Amino acid sequence: MVDVVKTRLSDLEISRNVKLKHIGEIADEMGLIEDEVEYYGKYKAKINLSALERMKDKPNGKYIDVTAITPTPLGEGKTVTTVGLGLALNRIGKKAVINLRQPSMGPTFGIKGGAAGGGFSQIVPMEEFNLHLTGDIHAVSIAHNLLAAIIDNYLQKDSNMDLDIFSISWKRVVDVSDRALRNIIVGLGGKTNGGIPRETGFDIAVASELMALLSLSLSLGDMREKLGKVIVGYTKAGDPVTAEDLKSAGAMAVLLKDAIKPNLMQSTENTPCLVHTGPFGNIATGNSSIIADYIGLKCTDYVVTESGFGADMGAEKFFNIKCRYSGLKPDAAVLVATVRALKMHSGRFKVVPGKPLDKGLTEENLEAIKLGAGNLIKQIENVKMHHIPVVVAVNRFDSDTENELNLIKEIALKNGAEDAVISEVWAKGGEGGLELAEAIVKAAEKPNQFRFLYPLDISIKEKISILASEMYGASDVVYEKKAEKDIEKIAKMGLSNLPICIAKTQFSLSHDPNLKGKPIGYKLPIKEVKIAAGAGFIYPIAGDILLMPGLPSNPAVYNIDIDKDGNIVGLF
Repeated sequence: MVDVVKTRLSDLEISRNVKLKHIGEIADEMGLIEDEVEYYGKYKAKINLSALERMKDKPNGKYIDVTAITPTPLGEGKTVTTVGLGLALNRIGKKAVINLRQPSMGPTFGIKGGAAGGGFSQIVPMEEFNLHLTGDIHAVSIAHNLLAAIIDNYLQKDSNMDLDIFSISWKRVVDVSDRALRNIIVGLGGKTNGGIPRETGFDIAVASELMALLSLSLSLGDMREKLGKVIVGYTKAGDPVTAEDLKSAGAMAVLLKDAIKPNLMQSTENTPCLVHTGPFGNIATGNSSIIADYIGLKCTDYVVTESGFGADMGAEKFFNIKCRYSGLKPDAAVLVATVRALKMHSGRFKVVPGKPLDKGLTEENLEAIKLGAGNLIKQIENVKMHHIPVVVAVNRFDSDTENELNLIKEIALKNGAEDAVISEVWAKGGEGGLELAEAIVKAAEKPNQFRFLYPLDISIKEKISILASEMYGASDVVYEKKAEKDIEKIAKMGLSNLPICIAKTQFSLSHDPNLKGKPIGYKLPIKEVKIAAGAGFIYPIAGDILLMPGLPSNPAVYNIDIDKDGNIVGLF
């Protein structure tokens, strides 16, 4: 059962009560040598990529991806489970490392809160994890905005490149949720102070193509090559204009030369954690870096990594984009679910921030679980489509009843899960995940025939159709005129053979966040189809997607402060 005494502590209080090891000791336990570790104080470091060359002949450990049912405002505890599984694997004698994305500070100061896990299964120091860390997001922002400045400089200096001002797609970025910057005009003030006035805007930093590019790079040289392929707009003749054309890719690589190195931290039980890159799962690839996984797999028996949002989002992109580029094959997956979230997927309940939860969410309600279970069943199917064994982890809350927990386990096992276990890692740390660890070890030992959902050499529309029907359950795909023209342009450039990264809401299997559970019979609308030639994928836009979040009426920033001793207060 949940230890109610322990859980009175906030995540920040728990983090500060952990007896931390010097990060050099964590690195040593991973098998890294002194020259491969670059210290950022006592409790965080960067790992030099020379470690990969030294360890290239070592066998890889097991590769585990943690995903979830479609998320709800209640939170499912995917990161908590990822961290807790890493802790539990170490407790049963398996050497494990946890690989996570670095969180954006936009949601941290907005409504989502932190991304370090929680309770007794989190990455520490959690305030450093959730804030600047080692500055990678800032490096991405500067490199991105340098290219934006070069674009306007070319326009003002009347370059011979003939860049069509109306085709420029490269905006600026900042790691703050600021809706006022979504649409702006630059170039005001005449030729001396501005340049050529034009409409543009800001995206949040982690939505930058450079963040996804960084996460999918295989080496420093590969990153440099990818940067050169970034398309910022087109000439009036329709030819792409790249960062290489603008003579900027080299300088951008210089700004990212340290950001390509994974960050090393530790858990509440001193388990190593590699924290690297932070693309959002609804608008980008939603996974931490390939390089961090390469290093983790050479150092340990198990790498436990996490994909953003539900299995139809981050896990699908993990399988079909990240694994395709990395050449790595996953051994098993964990699918996180909660009683409360499955009740929400019944469509009977609405959660309003700041108001008490409906009693139906906190009291036994087997009928609501049965109605919402379609989402769990579909997400199990989505993982199994890739021929990967999946274990369902039911993240336990105090209000859950034994009947409810047993019902979810029964549904999961009946619909193809290798196992279904109760997880209590939030309240008990690794001890609360022992059954989950044993289940995932057993699943990972089974041979699997991992496969991609689609080949690259079919058309863009065929690839989108496969994702829409098989992953999302759509009956058809409808393309707006702009999307049709975009597809023609991409084909003309010879880039149709890239993988697909659909941008859509994370709150539904469909494009509509109001369609809960397992929606069927709907048509997936594609508004436009963009190209991330540097990162190496095509991203169709399904429904209304924002690349710059806004702040809520009562943002988390109101509660955050610093005391007279320099300690951060009010951070979760």
